[in-house]
Amino acid sequence: MKVPDIGSSDVPVIEILVKVGDTIAKDQSLITLESDKATMEVPAPFAGVVKEIKVKVGDELSEGSLIALVEAAGGAPAAAPAQAAAPTRVEAPKVEEKPAPIATPRGVLPGNAPEGDVAPTARPPFDAGIVMPGDAPYASPAIRAFARELGVDIRQVKGSGRGGRIQREDVTGYVKHALASGARPAGAPVAAGGGLNLLPWPKVDFAKFGAIEEKPLSRIQKISGANLARNWAMIPHVTQHEDADITELEAFRKKLGEENKDLKITPLVFQIKAVVAALKKFPQFNASLDETGEKLILKKYFHIGIAVDTPDGLVVPVIRDCDKKGLLDLAIELGEISKKARDKKLGPNEMSGGCFSISSLGGIGGTAFTPIVNAPEVAILGVSKAATKPVWNGKEFAPRLMLPLSLSYDHRVIDGALAARFASYLAQQLGDIRRLLL
Repeated sequence: MKVPDIGSSDVPVIEILVKVGDTIAKDQSLITLESDKATMEVPAPFAGVVKEIKVKVGDELSEGSLIALVEAAGGAPAAAPAQAAAPTRVEAPKVEEKPAPIATPRGVLPGNAPEGDVAPTARPPFDAGIVMPGDAPYASPAIRAFARELGVDIRQVKGSGRGGRIQREDVTGYVKHALASGARPAGAPVAAGGGLNLLPWPKVDFAKFGAIEEKPLSRIQKISGANLARNWAMIPHVTQHEDADITELEAFRKKLGEENKDLKITPLVFQIKAVVAALKKFPQFNASLDETGEKLILKKYFHIGIAVDTPDGLVVPVIRDCDKKGLLDLAIELGEISKKARDKKLGPNEMSGGCFSISSLGGIGGTAFTPIVNAPEVAILGVSKAATKPVWNGKEFAPRLMLPLSLSYDHRVIDGALAARFASYLAQQLGDIRRLLL
Protein backbone atom coordinates (compact mmCIF):
# COMPACT_ATOMS: atom_id res chain seq x y z
CA MET A 1 0.00 0.00 0.00
CA LYS A 2 1.37 3.36 -1.07
CA VAL A 3 0.52 7.02 -0.46
CA PRO A 4 -2.01 8.31 -3.04
CA ASP A 5 -2.03 11.82 -4.50
CA ILE A 6 -2.28 14.08 -1.42
CA GLY A 7 -1.61 17.39 -3.14
CA SER A 8 1.75 18.03 -1.48
CA SER A 9 5.07 16.35 -0.76
CA ASP A 10 7.24 15.62 2.27
CA VAL A 11 4.24 15.43 4.62
CA PRO A 12 5.17 14.07 8.09
CA VAL A 13 3.53 11.03 9.65
CA ILE A 14 2.04 11.93 13.06
CA GLU A 15 0.19 8.70 13.83
CA ILE A 16 0.20 5.04 12.74
CA LEU A 17 -3.28 3.58 13.07
CA VAL A 18 -2.60 -0.11 12.38
CA LYS A 19 -0.05 -2.70 13.49
CA VAL A 20 1.45 -5.89 12.08
CA GLY A 21 -1.09 -8.72 12.16
CA ASP A 22 -4.16 -6.46 11.98
CA THR A 23 -6.94 -7.45 9.61
CA ILE A 24 -7.99 -4.26 7.87
CA ALA A 25 -10.99 -3.37 5.73
CA LYS A 26 -11.04 -1.39 2.51
CA ASP A 27 -10.98 2.37 3.21
CA GLN A 28 -9.84 1.81 6.82
CA SER A 29 -7.36 4.49 7.88
CA LEU A 30 -3.72 3.38 7.94
CA ILE A 31 -1.76 6.46 8.99
CA THR A 32 -2.35 10.12 9.74
CA LEU A 33 -0.39 12.80 7.86
CA GLU A 34 -0.27 16.45 8.86
CA SER A 35 0.76 19.04 6.31
CA ASP A 36 1.17 22.77 6.80
CA LYS A 37 -2.54 23.28 6.23
CA ALA A 38 -4.41 20.15 7.18
CA THR A 39 -4.41 16.76 8.86
CA MET A 40 -5.46 13.82 6.72
CA GLU A 41 -5.81 10.07 7.13
CA VAL A 42 -4.65 7.73 4.36
CA PRO A 43 -7.20 4.95 3.70
CA ALA A 44 -6.48 1.35 2.68
CA PRO A 45 -7.23 0.75 -1.02
CA PHE A 46 -8.14 -2.90 -0.34
CA ALA A 47 -8.80 -5.31 2.52
CA GLY A 48 -6.21 -7.71 3.93
CA VAL A 49 -3.77 -8.54 6.71
CA VAL A 50 -0.87 -6.24 7.59
CA LYS A 51 2.41 -8.12 7.20
CA GLU A 52 4.92 -5.30 7.56
CA ILE A 53 4.80 -1.56 8.27
CA LYS A 54 7.34 0.48 6.34
CA VAL A 55 6.96 3.87 8.02
CA LYS A 56 7.31 5.35 11.48
CA VAL A 57 6.11 8.51 13.18
CA GLY A 58 8.12 11.47 11.92
CA ASP A 59 8.82 10.10 8.44
CA GLU A 60 8.06 12.49 5.59
CA LEU A 61 6.01 10.93 2.81
CA SER A 62 4.98 11.93 -0.70
CA GLU A 63 2.80 10.41 -3.40
CA GLY A 64 3.98 6.85 -4.07
CA SER A 65 5.79 6.37 -0.74
CA LEU A 66 5.47 2.82 0.59
CA ILE A 67 3.32 2.57 3.72
CA ALA A 68 2.96 -1.14 4.39
CA LEU A 69 3.00 -4.63 2.92
CA VAL A 70 -0.44 -6.21 3.12
CA GLU A 71 -1.61 -9.66 2.14
CA ALA A 72 -4.84 -9.00 0.32
CA ALA A 73 -8.04 -10.78 1.30
CA GLY A 74 -8.13 -14.02 -0.65
CA GLY A 75 -4.37 -14.53 -0.49
CA ALA A 76 -3.37 -12.55 -3.60
CA PRO A 77 -2.03 -9.00 -3.50
CA ALA A 78 -4.56 -6.48 -4.81
CA ALA A 79 -3.77 -5.02 -8.19
CA ALA A 80 -0.80 -7.38 -8.53
CA PRO A 81 0.29 -8.05 -12.09
CA ALA A 82 -0.98 -11.35 -13.43
CA GLN A 83 1.60 -14.15 -13.36
CA ALA A 84 1.46 -15.39 -16.93
CA ALA A 85 3.44 -18.31 -18.32
CA ALA A 86 7.12 -17.63 -18.72
CA PRO A 87 7.71 -15.88 -22.05
CA THR A 88 9.79 -17.47 -24.75
CA ARG A 89 13.43 -16.72 -24.12
CA VAL A 90 14.89 -14.33 -26.67
CA GLU A 91 18.61 -13.93 -26.94
CA ALA A 92 19.53 -10.28 -26.61
CA PRO A 93 22.37 -8.97 -28.72
CA LYS A 94 25.66 -8.94 -26.90
CA VAL A 95 26.64 -5.53 -25.64
CA GLU A 96 30.05 -4.66 -24.38
CA GLU A 97 29.78 -4.27 -20.63
CA LYS A 98 31.12 -1.08 -19.13
CA PRO A 99 31.73 -0.54 -15.45
CA ALA A 100 29.22 1.70 -13.75
CA PRO A 101 30.49 5.17 -12.88
CA ILE A 102 31.89 5.42 -9.36
CA ALA A 103 30.79 8.26 -7.11
CA THR A 104 33.77 10.32 -6.01
CA PRO A 105 34.04 12.73 -3.10
CA ARG A 106 33.13 16.37 -3.67
CA GLY A 107 35.97 18.29 -5.25
CA VAL A 108 37.63 15.18 -6.75
CA LEU A 109 37.11 14.66 -10.47
CA PRO A 110 36.63 11.15 -11.84
CA GLY A 111 39.97 9.71 -12.90
CA ASN A 112 41.89 11.86 -10.41
CA ALA A 113 41.33 9.74 -7.33
CA PRO A 114 44.49 8.89 -5.38
CA GLU A 115 46.11 5.61 -6.36
CA GLY A 116 45.19 2.66 -4.22
CA ASP A 117 41.72 3.99 -3.41
CA VAL A 118 38.98 1.43 -3.87
CA ALA A 119 35.43 2.47 -4.62
CA PRO A 120 33.22 1.65 -1.61
CA THR A 121 30.57 -1.00 -2.16
CA ALA A 122 28.29 0.23 0.66
CA ARG A 123 25.80 3.03 0.00
CA PRO A 124 27.43 6.34 0.95
CA PRO A 125 25.73 8.49 3.61
CA PHE A 126 23.29 11.13 2.39
CA ASP A 127 25.03 14.43 1.70
CA ALA A 128 22.87 17.52 1.13
CA GLY A 129 25.83 19.14 -0.56
CA ILE A 130 25.43 16.78 -3.51
CA VAL A 131 21.82 17.92 -4.04
CA MET A 132 22.41 21.59 -3.23
CA PRO A 133 26.07 22.29 -3.96
CA GLY A 134 27.98 25.21 -2.58
CA ASP A 135 26.39 27.39 0.06
CA ALA A 136 22.82 27.07 -1.23
CA PRO A 137 20.43 26.26 1.65
CA TYR A 138 18.79 22.84 1.49
CA ALA A 139 15.05 23.58 1.65
CA SER A 140 11.92 22.91 -0.36
CA PRO A 141 10.26 25.68 -2.44
CA ALA A 142 7.41 25.84 0.10
CA ILE A 143 9.83 26.45 2.97
CA ARG A 144 11.69 29.10 0.95
CA ALA A 145 8.39 30.89 0.26
CA PHE A 146 7.47 30.67 3.96
CA ALA A 147 10.82 32.19 4.91
CA ARG A 148 10.30 35.03 2.44
CA GLU A 149 6.85 35.73 3.96
CA LEU A 150 8.49 36.17 7.36
CA GLY A 151 11.33 38.22 5.91
CA VAL A 152 13.96 35.65 6.89
CA ASP A 153 17.22 35.13 5.03
CA ILE A 154 17.02 31.34 4.77
CA ARG A 155 20.80 31.11 4.48
CA GLN A 156 20.99 32.06 8.16
CA VAL A 157 18.73 29.16 9.24
CA LYS A 158 20.23 25.87 10.40
CA GLY A 159 18.29 22.83 9.22
CA SER A 160 17.33 20.03 11.59
CA GLY A 161 16.03 17.59 8.97
CA ARG A 162 17.80 14.69 7.33
CA GLY A 163 21.04 15.85 5.73
CA GLY A 164 20.56 19.35 7.14
CA ARG A 165 17.25 19.96 5.37
CA ILE A 166 15.53 23.12 6.63
CA GLN A 167 12.07 22.46 8.09
CA ARG A 168 9.23 24.91 8.74
CA GLU A 169 9.91 24.63 12.48
CA ASP A 170 13.53 25.72 11.87
CA VAL A 171 12.32 28.96 10.26
CA THR A 172 9.78 29.76 12.99
CA GLY A 173 12.33 28.84 15.66
CA TYR A 174 14.85 31.22 14.09
CA VAL A 175 12.31 34.06 14.13
CA LYS A 176 11.30 33.34 17.75
CA HIS A 177 14.92 33.35 18.84
CA ALA A 178 15.60 36.58 16.99
CA LEU A 179 12.56 38.30 18.52
CA ALA A 180 13.34 37.02 22.00
CA SER A 181 16.86 38.39 21.78
CA GLY A 182 15.58 41.74 20.54
CA ALA A 183 17.44 41.40 17.27
CA ARG A 184 16.06 41.81 13.79
CA PRO A 185 16.24 38.59 11.73
CA ALA A 186 18.94 38.81 9.07
CA GLY A 187 17.44 40.12 5.86
CA ALA A 188 14.07 40.83 7.45
CA PRO A 189 12.29 44.12 6.76
CA VAL A 190 11.15 46.19 9.70
CA ALA A 191 7.56 45.20 8.88
CA ALA A 192 8.36 41.57 9.75
CA GLY A 193 8.39 42.50 13.42
CA GLY A 194 12.10 42.33 14.13
CA GLY A 195 12.45 46.11 14.25
CA LEU A 196 9.91 46.65 17.04
CA ASN A 197 12.58 46.50 19.76
CA LEU A 198 10.46 44.06 21.74
CA LEU A 199 11.46 42.98 25.20
CA PRO A 200 12.57 39.35 25.55
CA TRP A 201 9.78 36.90 26.34
CA PRO A 202 9.54 36.51 30.15
CA LYS A 203 11.04 33.32 31.57
CA VAL A 204 9.05 32.21 34.60
CA ASP A 205 9.31 29.12 36.76
CA PHE A 206 5.57 28.61 37.19
CA ALA A 207 6.05 25.52 39.35
CA LYS A 208 7.22 27.61 42.29
CA PHE A 209 3.73 29.15 42.50
CA GLY A 210 1.82 25.87 42.53
CA ALA A 211 1.09 22.68 40.64
CA ILE A 212 1.38 22.83 36.86
CA GLU A 213 0.97 20.57 33.86
CA GLU A 214 2.82 20.93 30.57
CA LYS A 215 0.81 20.22 27.44
CA PRO A 216 2.44 20.54 24.00
CA LEU A 217 0.59 22.50 21.33
CA SER A 218 -0.79 20.55 18.40
CA ARG A 219 0.88 20.99 15.04
CA ILE A 220 -2.14 22.93 13.76
CA GLN A 221 -1.93 25.29 16.76
CA LYS A 222 1.78 25.87 16.15
CA ILE A 223 1.26 26.63 12.47
CA SER A 224 -1.81 28.78 13.12
CA GLY A 225 0.00 30.66 15.87
CA ALA A 226 2.87 31.60 13.58
CA ASN A 227 0.49 32.72 10.83
CA LEU A 228 -1.72 34.71 13.20
CA ALA A 229 1.31 36.44 14.77
CA ARG A 230 2.58 37.41 11.32
CA ASN A 231 -0.85 38.63 10.16
CA TRP A 232 -1.45 40.67 13.31
CA ALA A 233 2.02 42.24 13.17
CA MET A 234 2.11 42.98 9.43
CA ILE A 235 -1.51 43.92 8.65
CA PRO A 236 -2.88 47.22 10.05
CA HIS A 237 -6.19 45.91 11.41
CA VAL A 238 -9.32 47.96 11.88
CA THR A 239 -12.66 46.42 12.90
CA GLN A 240 -16.05 47.81 11.89
CA HIS A 241 -19.06 46.68 13.97
CA GLU A 242 -22.62 46.49 12.69
CA ASP A 243 -25.94 44.89 13.70
CA ALA A 244 -28.19 43.09 11.22
CA ASP A 245 -31.91 42.58 11.79
CA ILE A 246 -32.43 38.89 10.96
CA THR A 247 -35.95 38.49 12.33
CA GLU A 248 -37.51 37.58 8.97
CA LEU A 249 -34.43 35.63 7.88
CA GLU A 250 -34.59 33.41 10.95
CA ALA A 251 -38.31 32.75 10.46
CA PHE A 252 -37.66 31.75 6.84
CA ARG A 253 -34.70 29.56 7.86
CA LYS A 254 -36.81 27.63 10.35
CA LYS A 255 -39.55 27.14 7.79
CA LEU A 256 -36.99 25.93 5.27
CA GLY A 257 -35.66 23.51 7.88
CA GLU A 258 -39.13 22.09 8.47
CA GLU A 259 -39.46 21.44 4.74
CA ASN A 260 -36.02 19.79 4.56
CA LYS A 261 -35.82 17.77 7.77
CA ASP A 262 -32.88 15.66 6.55
CA LEU A 263 -30.74 18.74 5.93
CA LYS A 264 -29.28 21.06 8.55
CA ILE A 265 -29.71 24.63 7.35
CA THR A 266 -27.70 26.99 9.53
CA PRO A 267 -27.65 30.81 9.49
CA LEU A 268 -24.14 30.54 8.04
CA VAL A 269 -25.40 29.65 4.56
CA PHE A 270 -27.38 32.91 4.46
CA GLN A 271 -24.29 34.79 5.64
CA ILE A 272 -22.25 33.23 2.82
CA LYS A 273 -24.76 34.39 0.21
CA ALA A 274 -24.91 37.87 1.74
CA VAL A 275 -21.11 38.11 1.77
CA VAL A 276 -20.94 37.13 -1.91
CA ALA A 277 -23.46 39.87 -2.75
CA ALA A 278 -21.36 42.40 -0.81
CA LEU A 279 -18.14 41.27 -2.51
CA LYS A 280 -19.76 41.84 -5.90
CA LYS A 281 -20.88 45.30 -4.80
CA PHE A 282 -17.47 46.18 -3.32
CA PRO A 283 -14.81 44.28 -5.34
CA GLN A 284 -11.95 45.81 -3.35
CA PHE A 285 -12.82 43.35 -0.57
CA ASN A 286 -12.46 40.42 -3.00
CA ALA A 287 -8.78 41.11 -3.54
CA SER A 288 -5.23 40.48 -2.32
CA LEU A 289 -2.03 42.48 -2.21
CA ASP A 290 0.88 40.98 -4.12
CA GLU A 291 4.10 40.13 -2.29
CA THR A 292 5.56 43.59 -3.00
CA GLY A 293 2.56 45.35 -1.46
CA GLU A 294 2.35 47.60 -4.51
CA LYS A 295 -0.32 45.84 -6.60
CA LEU A 296 -3.87 44.80 -5.81
CA ILE A 297 -5.07 41.53 -7.34
CA LEU A 298 -8.84 41.72 -7.95
CA LYS A 299 -10.47 38.27 -8.10
CA LYS A 300 -13.36 37.33 -10.37
CA TYR A 301 -14.30 34.22 -8.39
CA PHE A 302 -15.98 33.88 -4.99
CA HIS A 303 -14.43 31.23 -2.72
CA ILE A 304 -15.38 31.66 0.95
CA GLY A 305 -13.33 30.28 3.84
CA ILE A 306 -15.27 29.01 6.86
CA ALA A 307 -13.52 28.79 10.24
CA VAL A 308 -14.21 25.38 11.81
CA ASP A 309 -13.45 24.59 15.44
CA THR A 310 -11.80 21.15 15.86
CA PRO A 311 -10.26 19.41 18.91
CA ASP A 312 -6.78 20.14 17.48
CA GLY A 313 -7.40 23.80 16.72
CA LEU A 314 -9.01 26.11 14.20
CA VAL A 315 -8.96 25.23 10.49
CA VAL A 316 -10.42 27.18 7.57
CA PRO A 317 -11.71 25.01 4.72
CA VAL A 318 -12.86 26.81 1.58
CA ILE A 319 -16.20 26.49 -0.23
CA ARG A 320 -15.66 27.33 -3.89
CA ASP A 321 -17.86 29.23 -6.36
CA CYS A 322 -20.41 30.28 -3.75
CA ASP A 323 -21.98 32.66 -6.26
CA LYS A 324 -23.07 29.68 -8.38
CA LYS A 325 -24.71 27.67 -5.57
CA GLY A 326 -28.10 27.96 -3.90
CA LEU A 327 -28.85 27.89 -0.18
CA LEU A 328 -29.55 24.16 -0.10
CA ASP A 329 -26.40 23.36 -2.09
CA LEU A 330 -24.34 25.44 0.32
CA ALA A 331 -25.99 23.75 3.31
CA ILE A 332 -25.05 20.31 1.98
CA GLU A 333 -21.45 21.30 1.20
CA LEU A 334 -21.03 23.14 4.49
CA GLY A 335 -22.12 20.05 6.43
CA GLU A 336 -19.77 17.80 4.45
CA ILE A 337 -16.71 20.02 4.72
CA SER A 338 -17.25 20.68 8.44
CA LYS A 339 -17.40 16.94 9.11
CA LYS A 340 -14.22 16.36 7.11
CA ALA A 341 -12.48 19.09 9.12
CA ARG A 342 -13.43 17.48 12.45
CA ASP A 343 -12.47 14.02 11.15
CA LYS A 344 -9.04 15.30 9.99
CA LYS A 345 -9.75 14.39 6.37
CA LEU A 346 -9.35 17.77 4.68
CA GLY A 347 -7.00 17.83 1.72
CA PRO A 348 -4.64 20.74 0.87
CA ASN A 349 -6.84 21.80 -2.06
CA GLU A 350 -9.79 22.23 0.32
CA MET A 351 -7.76 24.66 2.45
CA SER A 352 -6.52 27.05 -0.22
CA GLY A 353 -7.80 29.67 -2.67
CA GLY A 354 -10.08 31.58 -0.31
CA CYS A 355 -11.15 35.15 -1.13
CA PHE A 356 -12.82 36.10 2.16
CA SER A 357 -13.32 34.28 5.48
CA ILE A 358 -16.19 34.02 7.96
CA SER A 359 -15.62 33.19 11.61
CA SER A 360 -18.93 32.51 13.34
CA LEU A 361 -19.22 32.28 17.12
CA GLY A 362 -23.01 32.55 17.00
CA GLY A 363 -23.49 29.10 18.46
CA ILE A 364 -21.32 29.96 21.48
CA GLY A 365 -21.99 33.56 22.44
CA GLY A 366 -20.42 36.98 22.61
CA THR A 367 -21.49 40.40 21.40
CA ALA A 368 -18.47 41.44 19.30
CA PHE A 369 -14.82 40.57 18.68
CA THR A 370 -11.89 41.39 16.40
CA PRO A 371 -11.13 38.52 14.01
CA ILE A 372 -7.62 38.49 12.52
CA VAL A 373 -7.42 38.87 8.74
CA ASN A 374 -6.37 35.61 7.06
CA ALA A 375 -3.55 36.72 4.72
CA PRO A 376 -3.39 37.09 1.77
CA GLU A 377 -7.07 38.05 2.08
CA VAL A 378 -7.84 41.65 3.00
CA ALA A 379 -10.92 41.21 5.20
CA ILE A 380 -12.72 38.75 7.46
CA LEU A 381 -16.22 38.72 8.95
CA GLY A 382 -16.80 37.79 12.58
CA VAL A 383 -20.32 36.78 13.63
CA SER A 384 -21.48 36.73 17.26
CA LYS A 385 -24.65 35.42 18.91
CA ALA A 386 -27.95 36.92 17.82
CA ALA A 387 -30.14 38.43 20.56
CA THR A 388 -33.64 39.86 20.71
CA LYS A 389 -33.55 43.61 21.38
CA PRO A 390 -36.07 46.47 21.40
CA VAL A 391 -35.68 48.44 18.18
CA TRP A 392 -37.45 51.73 17.41
CA ASN A 393 -39.50 51.41 14.21
CA GLY A 394 -40.61 55.05 14.06
CA LYS A 395 -43.69 54.55 16.22
CA GLU A 396 -42.66 52.20 18.99
CA PHE A 397 -40.02 49.84 20.25
CA ALA A 398 -40.54 46.37 18.77
CA PRO A 399 -38.65 43.15 19.59
CA ARG A 400 -36.24 42.28 16.78
CA LEU A 401 -33.60 39.55 16.45
CA MET A 402 -30.29 41.38 15.98
CA LEU A 403 -27.10 39.73 14.74
CA PRO A 404 -23.76 41.39 15.72
CA LEU A 405 -21.26 41.58 12.84
CA SER A 406 -17.54 42.38 13.23
CA LEU A 407 -15.69 43.20 10.01
CA SER A 408 -11.89 43.32 10.29
CA TYR A 409 -10.01 44.69 7.29
CA ASP A 410 -6.55 45.60 6.02
CA HIS A 411 -6.37 49.38 6.28
CA ARG A 412 -3.71 49.52 3.55
CA VAL A 413 -6.35 48.44 1.03
CA ILE A 414 -9.66 49.49 2.59
CA ASP A 415 -10.45 52.79 4.29
CA GLY A 416 -12.98 53.29 7.05
CA ALA A 417 -15.72 54.76 4.86
CA LEU A 418 -15.60 51.83 2.43
CA ALA A 419 -15.68 49.35 5.32
CA ALA A 420 -18.71 51.08 6.84
CA ARG A 421 -20.53 50.90 3.50
CA PHE A 422 -19.66 47.22 3.11
CA ALA A 423 -20.89 46.36 6.61
CA SER A 424 -24.07 48.39 6.14
CA TYR A 425 -24.80 46.75 2.79
CA LEU A 426 -24.16 43.31 4.30
CA ALA A 427 -26.63 44.05 7.11
CA GLN A 428 -29.23 45.13 4.51
CA GLN A 429 -28.80 41.84 2.64
CA LEU A 430 -29.34 39.84 5.82
CA GLY A 431 -32.22 42.06 6.90
CA ASP A 432 -34.20 41.42 3.73
CA ILE A 433 -33.38 38.04 2.19
CA ARG A 434 -35.28 39.03 -0.96
CA ARG A 435 -32.26 41.18 -1.81
CA LEU A 436 -30.16 38.00 -2.17
CA LEU A 437 -32.24 37.15 -5.24
CA LEU A 438 -31.33 40.37 -7.04
